[in-house]
Amino acid sequence: MQIKILRLSAILLAMVACQEPANNKGLPNVSQSSTKAISETSLVILGTIQDAGSPHIACKKKCCRNLFLVPDNDRKVVSLGLIDAENNKKYLFEATPDITEQMKKLMSAETSESKEIADGIFLTHAHIGHYTGLMYLGKEAVSAESVPVFAMPKMKAYLEQNGPWSQLVTNSNISIQEINNKKEITLSSNLRIMPFLVPHRDEFSETVGYKIIGPNKTALFIPDIDKWEKWETDINIEIANVDYAFIDGTFFDGKEINHRDISEIPHPFIIESMERFNDLPTKEKMKIHFIHFNHTNPVLDQNSKEYKQINDNGFNVSKIYAVYKL
Repeated sequence: MQIKILRLSAILLAMVACQEPANNKGLPNVSQSSTKAISETSLVILGTIQDAGSPHIACKKKCCRNLFLVPDNDRKVVSLGLIDAENNKKYLFEATPDITEQMKKLMSAETSESKEIADGIFLTHAHIGHYTGLMYLGKEAVSAESVPVFAMPKMKAYLEQNGPWSQLVTNSNISIQEINNKKEITLSSNLRIMPFLVPHRDEFSETVGYKIIGPNKTALFIPDIDKWEKWETDINIEIANVDYAFIDGTFFDGKEINHRDISEIPHPFIIESMERFNDLPTKEKMKIHFIHFNHTNPVLDQNSKEYKQINDNGFNVSKIYAVYKL
């Protein structure tokens, strides 16, 4: 009896720690359990967490402790889905370790065709949360047939020349489509994608962000970047030219990382980004949606003062399965 009571107490504590996040104000949204309401050309958020997920391997901190007992199924590694409703096409941005569920969510969204694999996958770079999901396209899993994978030249060469990724190429599980900096890719008459280089730790590949240009609206996707001042492009100008900006929110500030050299992971802190964007008009601030949250990031808790600070300052915290019409 005592053991049962202890287990129940642990479960209840974990449930409190993993409450459903509130929806962003004014954002079109679908339920937390289904993407079937999507019937227009749209983006859907399929993941918001940093590469290693949440809970994080070997983490003993409060942010992960209860999640090992009762996992939060909405904590998926960062990914976007793009639905071209007019042409019955669907695309995935990032091939994450959570690709199995993310692909299913994307492909179950309403269109007239019933397929299980996306019409293309766009990669940003060669860090674990952004490309390792490609393994599930191989013969050990679905053994896919020539899935288009859009990648920059160095990323393309890395996949072709290193196992196990090279096996995906030789077995024709994937077909790598080379993309280039600021060269638009036309997906249809009303849907274009433009990759652009951003500064980041490029051990094995370049790092890119994407501008997704729809029939009516445009979105910016920059899940990983070093400090804004390292980029030759003015992020404020880029925000002015889009309707939505999903940008790197890995860490709220430096205090949450107390066991690693922060210079080795130089993402823009959310507090730095909010300071940089502080003078923007309210309309511009509302475009900004922080994404790619480290497991330590307090904004994962909607009841935290940090989460409230973001909303009070006019910005947004990205929510899984939120839908944005293009």
